[in-house]
Amino acid sequence: MLQQHDATPAIGIDLGTTNSLISVWQDGESRLIPNALNEFLTPSVVSIDEDGAILVGRSALSRLTTHPQKTAALFKRYMGSKKKFKLDQQTFDAPELSAIVLKSLKSDAESFLGQPIRDVVISVPAYFSDEQRKQTRFAAELAGLNAVRLINEPTAASMAYGLHTQGVGRTLVFDLGGGTFDVTVLEYDLPLIEVHASAGDNYLGGEDFTQAIMKACLNEWQLNASQIAPHDMARLYDCVEQWKCQLNQQQGSHKLHWQWQDRQWEIELDERKAGEIWLPLLNRLRAPIEQVLHDARLQPQQMDHLVLVGGATKLNTIQKLVVKLFGQLPHQHLDPRTIVALGAAVHAACRLRDQNIDEVILTDVCPYTLGIATSNADRHGIFSPILERNTVVPTSRVESFTTTHVEQKAIRIAIYQGESPHVDNNILVDEFTVPVKPNGHIQSLDVRFSYDINGLLEVDVHLPDSGDSFSKVIDHSPIGLSLEQRKQSQQRLQELKVHPRDTLSNRTLQARLEKAWAQSLGDERMQIGLWLQEFEAVLVSQQEQKIQPIRLRLERFLDEMSF
Repeated sequence: MLQQHDATPAIGIDLGTTNSLISVWQDGESRLIPNALNEFLTPSVVSIDEDGAILVGRSALSRLTTHPQKTAALFKRYMGSKKKFKLDQQTFDAPELSAIVLKSLKSDAESFLGQPIRDVVISVPAYFSDEQRKQTRFAAELAGLNAVRLINEPTAASMAYGLHTQGVGRTLVFDLGGGTFDVTVLEYDLPLIEVHASAGDNYLGGEDFTQAIMKACLNEWQLNASQIAPHDMARLYDCVEQWKCQLNQQQGSHKLHWQWQDRQWEIELDERKAGEIWLPLLNRLRAPIEQVLHDARLQPQQMDHLVLVGGATKLNTIQKLVVKLFGQLPHQHLDPRTIVALGAAVHAACRLRDQNIDEVILTDVCPYTLGIATSNADRHGIFSPILERNTVVPTSRVESFTTTHVEQKAIRIAIYQGESPHVDNNILVDEFTVPVKPNGHIQSLDVRFSYDINGLLEVDVHLPDSGDSFSKVIDHSPIGLSLEQRKQSQQRLQELKVHPRDTLSNRTLQARLEKAWAQSLGDERMQIGLWLQEFEAVLVSQQEQKIQPIRLRLERFLDEMSF
């Protein structure tokens, strides 16, 4: 444990789709903070144990195979939506599950630092919408944290590499995580770091590459996914994940094995075959790259640096695609799974004006076009942009419009975000009504959008004929949640029973043994069953001096068996 009571710690958090991390700026550098299992990566998975206690991280990940109905994963993908996740008899939404993960990271950091933490910098995908950013802030609030800044993941990654210290240059950040894909062009002219353009796909990530292989396997075996139990599908998912790891480690083809209904199902796959299966996904990666280069008015060869972010970029297939597209090798001396968290701590240190780091001024862009609904004599529901995508923020812009008829007494100002000319295909952000005093003429009105670095949008409407002005601030409260509903979420999470941190290593091994038993057969399963009985028997003693040597021995056995 480190003591740091003499200053406010500069904390950065990468709240990821697959894994989450927390880091601190100490002694002039970013350091990752280990969790209760002494690991840096905490799987973004939440489960409810048999006694009703909440499990987070690796123990919950193991239960995704054995208890899928009591476990939730990949919920970051649904941030900003109304999707609900049912864990046993309880229901959660994405911000609440994210808050549980954040609370676990907070506990790890406080144990490591020996002091409470509150103010943090949290990274988000560059292509996250206004509502997704609001709900990320709400998740932090539920966890007892204050997200003083949301930093885009590509910007954080470039800061982790120290590219912000290299004077002048352009960097393209290719960020393919478990559930989202972002590509961002940054330009440095110190102390200014300017985001030129961002594009992406919030529903494309390493998870989709896994699902594509699963679908190919089921097609090859002529099996229907709807006829397979959830826990069996979860075991197939584990098999595919293991196969993906082997694909990078060895050349040639590899057999993928899956035990189901007393039968060994096999398929032989190599990198070429996997590339064919993944071709539709690889093509989806190209569109945001082309868009961001077009918006930044740059060619691939004009990039000084290329940075890969996210665990999915460890796939050889992805790395080869990037090298082919840009004609240069990317920076690879840092783990792409951890650089966002490290960079978030760098920015936290910048905010606190740490003496060991030069001040940096970050500019960002509005990732989506923002505008209002308008109409003309021929049609309604026209989307009229006011702030176009990749406009550098903070910014303020005004556009002029008119009423539709002389006796009009009110104007509905409906704010949308998106890239379609039709408002029906875009996302409604907010709306309000402005009263008009009829004067026998068509009246003009000026609509101004002011957008700040934290995604706060202020809409001002001015009517020159009457001199009236109206204003609306789009705040950070999640849409559809009243103050009472937010308090209910806070109370519900406070009442949850969280598994004790000091016994988490024991519960994690128990979950690993249960998962290994579910994935094995015959003599191997019998042996794992005996180990599980042995470990559960020693847990009853509640004597750590007896439990620890058995835990370490069984962990070593499972590691040797690749469970």
